[in-house]
Amino acid sequence: MDGTVLVADDDRTIRTVLTQAFTRAGCKVHATSSLTTLLRWVEEGRGDLVVTDVMMPDGNGLEMLPRIRKLRHDLPVIVISAQNTIMTAIQAAEAEAYDYMPKPFDLPDLMKRAARALEQPRQVAGRNAEARSGDELPLIGRTPVMQELYRLVARILNTDLPVLIAGESGTGKSLIARVIHDFSDRRSLPFVVAGAAELEDIGALHEIISRAGSGVLLLEELSDLTPTMQARLVRSLDSLGDNAPRLLATTQADLSQLVEEGAFRADLYYRLSVVSLDVPPLRARVDDIAPLARHFLAQLDHDQGGDKILSDEALEQMRKYVWPGNVRQLENTVRRLALTCPQREITGADFLAVPGLSDQRLGTLQRSGGEKLSDSIRAHLQRYFDLHGKTLPPSGLYARILREMERPLIEISLEASGGNQAKCADLLGINRNTLRKKIAELDIEVTRRRKLV
Repeated sequence: MDGTVLVADDDRTIRTVLTQAFTRAGCKVHATSSLTTLLRWVEEGRGDLVVTDVMMPDGNGLEMLPRIRKLRHDLPVIVISAQNTIMTAIQAAEAEAYDYMPKPFDLPDLMKRAARALEQPRQVAGRNAEARSGDELPLIGRTPVMQELYRLVARILNTDLPVLIAGESGTGKSLIARVIHDFSDRRSLPFVVAGAAELEDIGALHEIISRAGSGVLLLEELSDLTPTMQARLVRSLDSLGDNAPRLLATTQADLSQLVEEGAFRADLYYRLSVVSLDVPPLRARVDDIAPLARHFLAQLDHDQGGDKILSDEALEQMRKYVWPGNVRQLENTVRRLALTCPQREITGADFLAVPGLSDQRLGTLQRSGGEKLSDSIRAHLQRYFDLHGKTLPPSGLYARILREMERPLIEISLEASGGNQAKCADLLGINRNTLRKKIAELDIEVTRRRKLV
């Protein structure tokens, strides 16, 4: 990597880490805690890349971007921010940032993005977005998996590419589609939603496409379309002219699998999945449960129980629940608790008393074959005891069983996180030093799939 990097962040530790990383990679680095100093360096012609925080003591990094673009249009800027909402990602894209990364960021990932920026600075077309408040957005998610989704949404907002949004029921697929419309350059044009019921006859389909005009057409739950509807839709899409609507689609089913099975048309699938967005289930973003629950409670009026508060115990019980109905189920549960709890504070006992939750608690997570994890462990232990007949197994059973469970858990988590121990520790919910100790104790081999650029 070659070039001069300008780093602006009010956190001394981050400045030090980035300075050391870029220096080791072969770059020259100038670091500051002031946007004023950063702008002066840009005016003086210094730097081939800028890495800046958003909230700084003397201003907002996002608001500084247009001035940097005006002074040096080809200077790439990577924005890093602890204000990691979808609004930050969108504003960074609208301000023509080269890239956006939420804090805490993955250093190897940042270095790879920086290397690409230094090699081929990207030309970005202006978008002139209207200012909006993040509070107006229905999407809440600060977990890494949601941040990655936000970044991708921000990048494809103002393209014409068809987007397939996949996810379980209740994850917010329609909200993602709405954001793509409302924050794109088609925001003033129609947003038309159509499902299988609206596509039953050719006349209805033509009327829907006509209504969408040059706006956005959202096709909901593609797997519900019959073969006849799929064929009709393909013919209609093939005949679209220059002023066609942008196509978005949602699905709960794995369409690629349906294509392999011959249950879904390959030409329609490839036509609508140029960009694929996977919306994670709530159980994959546990740290978002508490802010989501508080948000839903705050949206309620006083007579709906909006003055209630959630106890720490209630939030912890919510974190343990697997939420098969995802965000929609969480919202409905919070509404129910707000209305039915007589006291102001909603307790863990109140949550556990909600009907219909008991069969989906932590510890009853279903395996793909339908067997509960706890049942599988019980069967394994029973076989172990049976092998010893009427004698007891050797002492130290507790530690041995935990060790047997720990090793595959850590190995699979490391594999899933690409060997990144910081990400793995966050995934497991343990301290990084604890993870390192466990890796050493269990003699686990760690292989990084990504290397520092």
